[in-house]
Amino acid sequence: MWSIGKKELRQFFSSLTGYIAIIVFLLVNGLVLFVFQNNILDNGYATLENFFSFAPWIMLFLVSAITMRSFADEYKSGTFELLRTRPLTAWQIVGGKFWGSFLVATIALLPTLIYYFTINHLAATTGIDAGAASGSYLGLLFLTAVFTAIGICVSSFTTNAVVAFIISLIACILLYYGFSAISQMPALRNGADYYIQMLGIDFHYQSISRGVIDTRDIIYFLSVIFFFLLITKQNLLKQ
Repeated sequence: MWSIGKKELRQFFSSLTGYIAIIVFLLVNGLVLFVFQNNILDNGYATLENFFSFAPWIMLFLVSAITMRSFADEYKSGTFELLRTRPLTAWQIVGGKFWGSFLVATIALLPTLIYYFTINHLAATTGIDAGAASGSYLGLLFLTAVFTAIGICVSSFTTNAVVAFIISLIACILLYYGFSAISQMPALRNGADYYIQMLGIDFHYQSISRGVIDTRDIIYFLSVIFFFLLITKQNLLKQ
């Protein structure tokens, strides 16, 4: 499993595309935080709220770009047949692909810690709420893991990496914000809106970002990850 994960890492960073994707991710987040309208310098108080609100939308694109070739390229180049000849179970193959892609996305997140230390240093009095920031970063990691599982799953159904990117992007957007959008319909404002919103990723991300670790949020994320990895595993058995 780990050999497959290392292969994913090498494959992503073996071309300039991988580095460009991460640089663009950091650049866009940096512009939103320090340059664009309502940035941290204009607001005048130490907070990473803008970053944690905007980062999930950028992660949608980044993770979809990372995972789109996971299985699609294996099918297209014929190397998946070679992969099946190895003494690996379907779960080990899926797990290797998942952890490799998740680690790449996590590497992209690590440099954003600079934002935390920079803003903390610029603060005149009290700095950033460390508890809320820790919870938000934990939420981003879970969010990244869910998007990775979705991307891996989508990639296992097609031989075209571009198609995998587009479908993965749409699926992530729908699961992230779709239920929240549906819950805002006037006909659902009698109590059902709350339960519909709970089905979406955004609800649990916002919950864990408050700095309070709720086991219901963790169980939700782990369940969604397992669900999509299970679909991926079942699909591989049919190939």
